[in-house]
Amino acid sequence: MSQSEPSFFERERDRLSADVTAGFEDLLSSSNVLNRKLEEVLGMTREYETIASLWQSFHELMRGQRDEVLEDRTTVPGTGAHVVSTNSKRGRE
Repeated sequence: MSQSEPSFFERERDRLSADVTAGFEDLLSSSNVLNRKLEEVLGMTREYETIASLWQSFHELMRGQRDEVLEDRTTVPGTGAHVVSTNSKRGRE
């Protein structure tokens, strides 16, 4: 065996080092893809937060109007805002 020809150990070491290097390159590539996907998801979440905030404002506005309508139901429609008495003294007299 001459000095210029690598030994079995050196060939195996180089082969295994190349396998480990390829594995790390695949891992790096996969983690970069995962990072991009996570950034996309976070971007979409921010967009949905804006839309959700808009719908929440709309819901609160509609709920406020509904509460006003429920408060106004103590009047009889068509009577010029005549208030219906909830006093039960009338029935006893």
